[in-house]
Amino acid sequence: MSGFFGSISKYDCVSDVFYGTDYHSHLGTKRAGMAFYSEKSGFQRAIHSLEDGYFRNKFEGDIPGFKGHIGIGVISDYEAQPILVTSHLGRFAVTTVSKIVNLEELEERFMKMRRTFAETSQGSINPTELIAMLIAEGEDFTSGIENVFRLVKGSCSMLIMTEDRIIAARDRLGRTPVILGRKEGSYAVTFETCAFPNLGYDTELFMGPGEIISLTADGYEQLRKPNEQMQICSFLWVYFGYPPSFYEGLNVDECRYKCGAALAKNDPVEADFVAGIPDSGVGHAMGYSNATNIPHKRPYSKYTPTWPRSFMPQNQNIRNLVAKMKLLPNKAVICNNRGIFLDDSIVRGTQLQDNVRDLHEAGIKEVHMRIACPPLTYPCEFLNFSRSRSNMDLATHKAIEQLNGDLHTELKDYSDADHPKYQAMVEQIRKNLDLTTLKFQRLDDLVEAIGLPKEKLCTHCWDGSSYF
Repeated sequence: MSGFFGSISKYDCVSDVFYGTDYHSHLGTKRAGMAFYSEKSGFQRAIHSLEDGYFRNKFEGDIPGFKGHIGIGVISDYEAQPILVTSHLGRFAVTTVSKIVNLEELEERFMKMRRTFAETSQGSINPTELIAMLIAEGEDFTSGIENVFRLVKGSCSMLIMTEDRIIAARDRLGRTPVILGRKEGSYAVTFETCAFPNLGYDTELFMGPGEIISLTADGYEQLRKPNEQMQICSFLWVYFGYPPSFYEGLNVDECRYKCGAALAKNDPVEADFVAGIPDSGVGHAMGYSNATNIPHKRPYSKYTPTWPRSFMPQNQNIRNLVAKMKLLPNKAVICNNRGIFLDDSIVRGTQLQDNVRDLHEAGIKEVHMRIACPPLTYPCEFLNFSRSRSNMDLATHKAIEQLNGDLHTELKDYSDADHPKYQAMVEQIRKNLDLTTLKFQRLDDLVEAIGLPKEKLCTHCWDGSSYF
């Protein structure tokens, strides 16, 4: 995942873009960049790696040199961006939140046209540069963005900055959010609404899927109406989103409370405490605790001054070590007690397996795991949901292989919470993780907790139902 923030103002907007972008640090781990424009200095840009530090520290030295009433910033989980482009549309900067499934196909298309790529990213072409080239094929920015919608398989939301405006475009199926904010003399556009309050912005508009809007400091204009079909990622509420943020007008943490309460429904297990696996599991645990009146406690404390993200190091063994270092068990809460633990999901299960081992070493009597979403059975095709590099890394696929001897089987039955194959898979995952009990959220309960119709949500990783 990645996240962006942009602002256009009657005043200097560098500070707003700097802090607004920083509020997206939980969404990306690779690169960050900002671009500004002022009449005196023209286009200015800086890009830094985040693999060995924080966004704030990386860009503090650049801020005094930036000037501009218009700017965009991004924290990216993949490529270096924003990209600066000179074309028949004029000079512009572009940043994206995207996953281009057919990247190689589009690269070959440009090669046949004898086009060249200047930017690289992790040994391949830079996806944001490819998006910029597709935009430049249009007669204007609107037709260029529609060209992106037409040709890109996967997802793509974007911000384009020219000398006098920001153009915001939400993914054709709205898989990722784009939200407008307003304060006196300024407009902003963001992925996360949690970036607005402390900067003085009020939420103005939740853009619709495929909608394109042009912003100036005086107001905004709709360049393309939204599509009726929407497939916004459900995982935004379960895991990715920051608790105070809203998508489609629906708050992240309120959804997590409801997820926890739904898991508590018809769950007869007895325990001495309820706990969330930090950080995203905390809201789910509060919902479960409130619904059952079982005390909410902290058997783990999160220690983050040195390593803010467990997935920053590129080496998997080092990532596992850092993840272990971050969670400090509290034996006073754990020893001789029965605990119900809430987490957003089980992807590989390796970190959870280590946590459970630590709990047993600390003297816990029972470990009851409750997961806020259904089992992740189908690999994500639409976002850079990169926490698992191989299908066989998934805890579900490992369990299915153990049960069947191979994975050449129809996965549909394993997505049906009432099917015996699903129940056998969950039991195998429970055994693999050494849990006392394991329960996943039912998909219909998750949909109800989010509060949108099922057809408006992307639930592909749970039931394989979504589409390009």
